[in-house]
Amino acid sequence: MTDAATLKRQACDAIDAMSDELISISHEIHANPELAFREHKAAALLSGRVEKEGLSVTREAFGLETAYATEFGDKGPTVGILSEYDALPGIGHSCGHNIIATTGLGASLALAKLNGALPGRVRYLGTPAEEQGGGKELMAQEGAFDGLDAAMMVHPAGVDLATMPCICVSEVEVIYTGKSAHASAMPHAGLNALDALVTAYQSIAQLRQHIKPTERIHGIINEGGVAPNIVPDRASGVFYVRAAEAISLAALKARVQACFEAGALATGCTADIRWAKADYLDMKTSWPIAAAYEANARSLGRDFFPLDKMPSGSAGSTDMGNVSHRVPSIHPMIASAPPSVVIHNPEFARWAGGEMGDKACIDGAKSLAMTAIDFMMDPAMQEAAKVTFAETAENSARSVGAAYNPEGSIALGGCGCC
Repeated sequence: MTDAATLKRQACDAIDAMSDELISISHEIHANPELAFREHKAAALLSGRVEKEGLSVTREAFGLETAYATEFGDKGPTVGILSEYDALPGIGHSCGHNIIATTGLGASLALAKLNGALPGRVRYLGTPAEEQGGGKELMAQEGAFDGLDAAMMVHPAGVDLATMPCICVSEVEVIYTGKSAHASAMPHAGLNALDALVTAYQSIAQLRQHIKPTERIHGIINEGGVAPNIVPDRASGVFYVRAAEAISLAALKARVQACFEAGALATGCTADIRWAKADYLDMKTSWPIAAAYEANARSLGRDFFPLDKMPSGSAGSTDMGNVSHRVPSIHPMIASAPPSVVIHNPEFARWAGGEMGDKACIDGAKSLAMTAIDFMMDPAMQEAAKVTFAETAENSARSVGAAYNPEGSIALGGCGCC
């Protein structure tokens, strides 16, 4: 059997040979940003490149129109490699998902080129709607991650990190309906929907004083009336509710729900409270696999920022967390811009489509491919990942059970990577 070092070198050589094409694909996705669930061009481009390699591709996979899947290999453990490719409203690929798309593609194609020497199986998945909607949770409900021994992806950032600090998030929209009336001549005939929303907003503001330091609630008013002299008969707002882990999130959601109900009760209005279909879970990093990724990335000249030096409270959310509570997973960050440039702003989009982003595409693909090979060929790593995952398996099962709301709205779903 070919040793790991040789296979890793072959995979890296394959990525170098494809580098111009991979960067071109990254630029094409970057130049054509598409929002969650609408990533038709990106999905066609990526899945078409997989098909060009002679691999069978399932499009509209696992219940999502812009998801795709392919699987190859005939022996050994199965590793899932993920691509994301949705963009942000108004600011395009300011989260660098063109890089995530390309790293997953490049790593998977390189492993496929090992042919019979591949020491395991690969399930390469195109996963839509990370920025909104919780696409991975929706795919998980259809079995996308069943049978995997590990899952991995890499995310752009301003620094290299072994993992992304994450907390859970749920999105909720509330719509109050009252009764309009002339605000001066007949205010007594109206039911003020804006008052209901303001009451709820103030209740949430008061609740913030009594929540844990790891919890967050923040929101905006979208609608508040049409004219000052008309009692508003409709008002709406959108809120994010965050907590360190799923059980705490569920408890906090119940308290926020009570605030919304209080607004309706105080004003006589009705409240339509719409929670997301998919909540985003915290990231349960598989440290045995993450250590291998860091070693491989360092071999390419990458320098990692210490996690314990990260500013307090600098945590985002991602639906990769939902995957990590089902299978041992990693979600490292790869420097694609200077440290002063943070994701989710227009400046980051410029770097994601520039030379530093291009280098991240190639280094990220190599690091993922090498880490997959390490995992496939190292029974000790496989066992360590399995054992450490099992240590909190009961909590993960509860978290997974709380993350999916069948009656929820697919139009909501948190705030990917933020």
